[in-house]
Amino acid sequence: MLHIHEEAARCLLCADAPCSRVCKNGDPARAIRAIRFANEKMAGRWVAQCTDDELEAAEKACIHYDQPIRIKELARSVCRDTVATTDTLPSLAIDFCGIACENPFFLASSAVCTNYEMVARAFEMGWAGVFYKTICLQDIKEVSPRFDAVYDHGSHGNFYAFRNMEQLSENPVEMDFDILRRLKQNYPTKVVVASIMGQNEEDWITLAKMAEEAGCDAVELNYSCPQMRQTGMGSDVGQDPELVTFFTAYVKRSVKIPVIPKMTPNIAHISEPAMGAYFAGADAISAINTIKSVTLGDGSEVSGCQTGSGLSGRAVKPIALRHILAMVKNPMMKNIQYSGIGGIETWRDALEFIQLGCRNVQVCTAVMQYGYRIIDDMILGLQHYMAEKGSVALETHVGELLPKFFLPSDLDRTTIVYPQIDRERCIGCGRCYTSCQDGGHQAITFDNTTRQPHIVGTKCVGCHLCRLVCPTGAIGLTKRIQKKE
Repeated sequence: MLHIHEEAARCLLCADAPCSRVCKNGDPARAIRAIRFANEKMAGRWVAQCTDDELEAAEKACIHYDQPIRIKELARSVCRDTVATTDTLPSLAIDFCGIACENPFFLASSAVCTNYEMVARAFEMGWAGVFYKTICLQDIKEVSPRFDAVYDHGSHGNFYAFRNMEQLSENPVEMDFDILRRLKQNYPTKVVVASIMGQNEEDWITLAKMAEEAGCDAVELNYSCPQMRQTGMGSDVGQDPELVTFFTAYVKRSVKIPVIPKMTPNIAHISEPAMGAYFAGADAISAINTIKSVTLGDGSEVSGCQTGSGLSGRAVKPIALRHILAMVKNPMMKNIQYSGIGGIETWRDALEFIQLGCRNVQVCTAVMQYGYRIIDDMILGLQHYMAEKGSVALETHVGELLPKFFLPSDLDRTTIVYPQIDRERCIGCGRCYTSCQDGGHQAITFDNTTRQPHIVGTKCVGCHLCRLVCPTGAIGLTKRIQKKE
């Protein structure tokens, strides 16, 4: 049986995909991309009109290094579940710091937005705004190589964590602000935010004023870059609540546009510097920047030397959400807005940040890996989610999950939810048995003859390790019941 997500994950996501070039009545590559980025219900619309001959030709045209993607089977699988196209999808417009945004999707300050042409192309493709790559007054010189990645086993090109040693923009300061000025002039409905970093009070004020004079909608204060070679910059500042307070206050007194400090995750309690920014008058907070880390891949050495630097990618999303939650739930920080960053690849990832209180999200690593084109599925997926929920405004989803979050001490410890095996989906691999025996509570037996696992209720504690390791999704949940005394 074809597992569409596993098969779509094999796709190389080719530029000018050969499979689509030979299909006159559809776009197989676009359908596969929809599956890859959490829009499997809508993928069929791009292959519904394709003939069997076209799909077979598309499969033959596939240039996969291993074996061709099973395009024909994928197409037939998704066509059965296709959601009808609607012309009345809800708007994703949302207000951020008093700025109208056409959708919540922004480019994060990074290598994905370092010149006019890049940002203009992203705007044309549907991105609502940009936090332009951080500008400073110091001379920036980068190392080579500057990137490394952590891959899934057997994966080619699909990394789940990404190490980045880049610092800030290498362009002359005047050039960068001219780029921002032209972007705002030529794309007045898009949101242009200047990300800046100073080393002292004068630097911060000078750069902030230059951003305002260039017509930027807001200014982001980068207190969080983890690999600055100069002291007193980046996360050195973000870990010091006093400096965060002072520099934020200096900038707030100097400009009228919204001021958005960017927090570092390389700290035990992110709320401490965030409160400094809040009490200094920050309009919003963006978080998180990359996490200090060490990787030992082929690209991690610079002239034989190793160092630690920032980690991003989908692996960091749970950490980013934890930091967002800590700030949003802080009772002392009220009426401040949030821009979420960290591991966002799909519309579902973005939705999680929104549901915890963010009004927009910033994307970096996913763009570096897959290109600006992922915006199509981000917009479409979020619109369809809202349509299914009957939502007419994205605003209604901002912070909607916050009432569900409590301290560990407040959680219900008097009830239990047992796992339940679906015999039709179980293939008898025994993964649940092995994990429960060696990492759980020895509550599963396994018959080697029938290859059937069985849950021993008297031993099961409802930890659900078995459900998490099951490769076919054959283990589900029962009703929650009272624990026996």
